[in-house]
Amino acid sequence: MASTAIRRGQAPKFASYASSSSISPSEAPSIVGSLAASEKSSSTSLSSMGSVEQETKKGVLLDTFGNEFELPNFTIKDIRDAIPAHCFERSYLRSYGYVLRDLMCLATTFYIFHNYTPLIQSYPLRCAAWAFYTVLQGLFATGIWVLAHECGHGAFSPSKFVNDLTGWVLHSALLVPYFSWKLSHSKHHKATGHMERDMVFVPKTRQEYTSKFSSTAHTVAELGEETPIVTALNMILQQLFGWPMYLITNATGHNCHERQSEGRGKGKENGWFTGVNHFNPSSPLYENKHVHLIIYSDIGLTIAGFLLYMGIQKFGFTNMLVWYFIPYLWVNHWLVAITFLQHTDPTLPHYYPEAWNFARGAAATIDREFGFIGRQLLHGIIETHVLHHFVSTIPFYNADEATEAIKPVMGKHYRSDTKGGSLGFLKAIWTSSRWCNFVEECEGAEGEGKYVMFFRNRNGLGVSPRKDEDVQGEAKQPNAAGKAGIVDLAEDSD
Repeated sequence: MASTAIRRGQAPKFASYASSSSISPSEAPSIVGSLAASEKSSSTSLSSMGSVEQETKKGVLLDTFGNEFELPNFTIKDIRDAIPAHCFERSYLRSYGYVLRDLMCLATTFYIFHNYTPLIQSYPLRCAAWAFYTVLQGLFATGIWVLAHECGHGAFSPSKFVNDLTGWVLHSALLVPYFSWKLSHSKHHKATGHMERDMVFVPKTRQEYTSKFSSTAHTVAELGEETPIVTALNMILQQLFGWPMYLITNATGHNCHERQSEGRGKGKENGWFTGVNHFNPSSPLYENKHVHLIIYSDIGLTIAGFLLYMGIQKFGFTNMLVWYFIPYLWVNHWLVAITFLQHTDPTLPHYYPEAWNFARGAAATIDREFGFIGRQLLHGIIETHVLHHFVSTIPFYNADEATEAIKPVMGKHYRSDTKGGSLGFLKAIWTSSRWCNFVEECEGAEGEGKYVMFFRNRNGLGVSPRKDEDVQGEAKQPNAAGKAGIVDLAEDSD
């Protein structure tokens, strides 16, 4: 089999990944071919060479840009010890101050537009003004969503009762089932980057991806390049409906519900009317002890739905559409964009159980930059996400300092794409959609490396997928029935 060998010391110029910013797709040449499978990791310890060699044996792992990847070896304790103690402190006054600020922004914006937009004589300009209103309210409401997210992690205040009551009220107002989301989101944090247990944006494997086109193609080579219009349509559908689809069908979450310890997942899988959702007390996403919490969530949604119904009866559907429902769609858009870009990037690995542990999963995220909007209106959820996955109880107003503290510990494993600022963030939605179609093991991977997955695509961008003839006859996915890796759930801060 012909292959292109990239040996240590002879890596292409883009193989050094900067710790503070990711390499632009335009700077990452396309790599054709595959790596030589003969290259193996070695140990320099003479006293324990055999065991260390077995442990570190992985072959050469390349991300989609062609950067060589090494498995992180720091621990969650290393991370926590590096963070100043005061970063963990939570303030009732400060947190509620942000809630009041965001509510005031919502109320003031409504007052201004409701009273002064009708004075605009031009109908097109009035429509444009109301459209701008929906964008602003969507951003302010997303800020409220983020504060409820702080409540779900216990980062809002030292009181669990205060956190849950505040989070339940704020999220219910945004049609979010607070406790249902809190529980599944906690599982996401406990299994980030885990191919079989993560709860959001679990990437499709090569086989899952090609199976979508089984009527027309059976291999990646047969698929050919995805047209830009198809990419754009998929993006639009994802941004409009991704959030409700996640709540209703568990879209992008794992589909291994048969493993639910209480038998709730027997015969169930993600999809419509399968019982796998965030509203059903018997959903396999939860345990029996959570039933009352799911009911509380549903009660919150029922109250919010009733108030919206009363609003429609009093003010009419058109007014409520502009005042609430279109801003609600903007909130959905920002939630999906933020989460998608936090966990989908050409540099990010995903793991099967044999290679996963908590610290590795938490490091498989990326910080981005959204300027004033991200840091002020959205409370830094975009800019400090890596830190958040290591210690989610740190309040957002201390996250910048804590992020700087953990960078020396993470070294090259800290990822941040800040190029282009706010426009760069928006552009990354397109970039990740084009570059990240599916994941597969790297050519020449061995040992633990066979259970480390990286994104590949059908569009001729970056490292080429493995050749179809090389994967034919192989198992659909690595054997995940063996050891569960270094499962380190006790270190999760949720």
